[in-house]
Amino acid sequence: MARKPRSVPQGVEPAADAGGGEAAPEGAAPADAPEVDAGSPAHAGGVAHTAVEAGLDATPQRCGRVAIIGRPNVGKSTLLNALVGQKISITSDKAQTTRHRIDGVQTRGDTQYIFVDTPGFQTRRVAALNRTLNRTVHGVLTDVDAVLLVVEAGRFGPDDEKVLALVPRDKPVLLVANKLDTVVRRADLMPWLQSMQQRFPFAEFVPMSAKKNADVERLFDIVRPYLPEQPWIYDADALTDRTDRFLVSEIVREKLFRLTGDELPYTSTVVIDSFVEEGELRRIAATVIVERESHKGIVIGTGGERLKRIGSEARQELERLLDAKVFLELWVKVRAGWADDEAHLRSYGY
Repeated sequence: MARKPRSVPQGVEPAADAGGGEAAPEGAAPADAPEVDAGSPAHAGGVAHTAVEAGLDATPQRCGRVAIIGRPNVGKSTLLNALVGQKISITSDKAQTTRHRIDGVQTRGDTQYIFVDTPGFQTRRVAALNRTLNRTVHGVLTDVDAVLLVVEAGRFGPDDEKVLALVPRDKPVLLVANKLDTVVRRADLMPWLQSMQQRFPFAEFVPMSAKKNADVERLFDIVRPYLPEQPWIYDADALTDRTDRFLVSEIVREKLFRLTGDELPYTSTVVIDSFVEEGELRRIAATVIVERESHKGIVIGTGGERLKRIGSEARQELERLLDAKVFLELWVKVRAGWADDEAHLRSYGY
């Protein structure tokens, strides 16, 4: 689980199988870059606190889970990262970037906020991967105290409507009208907000931009009353329930998506083959899984240049995240039909 202190050894997640596919030596990203400023590293751990241990015996603690849901590419992961104050959920323009439930933790005063990022609800594809992502969304909604439904300010289309249909009626639902900074005429929002109130009995309306710190701070104050009085679940300095190993695979996948753009279909993923800590060095081997040989060529690029760039950009960000030097080696393998195969999905951690 990510915390503000240094990292410690992590647990094990499913690794890629060794067969089929070739190494791409040009894609290895050696740890030869200059030192960079350290960011907040990931870290495993987390236990419940009592009010006495936290020095808050006079004030009852609050703690609750808040689901962040919405259609793909509406800004859910950007909002989660802003609320936590560190990047724990990757972002890109490609739909289906977020594929896992991710708890983002922020503790302030007597209150511990656990924001749960979810995959964008899938309405256009029926592959096993998409069904798995939708089950994740359904599961999260049964296990939270409040819901943030994220939409684009001034917009509400058929895909938003399908997400709204999932929202439970027995929990407070706050409408987060994100990307307010892109709205030219703020006065036009009033009739839109009124129409949204007619659609659903939202507990709150929150026009905001996840890129503006003042808006993010205001959201904390709005959410707090909806969290129950109960002991904290995580340490006061915890940032996420995810391990370093998981965050590494996500960072590599983000660079993969950003540097391949629309050339590479969404049916690609990244698995960590090994994660070894040697003092101040992290030796990491990862495999990019694609469905076709042609996709493999897209990832590797001419002379291996694209894979090398993916590795280089991922390594630089990982060094900031882990507060350590990183040696990152990337491979590319073809697994035809993996995104529609339940066994492959399980082996890759879905």
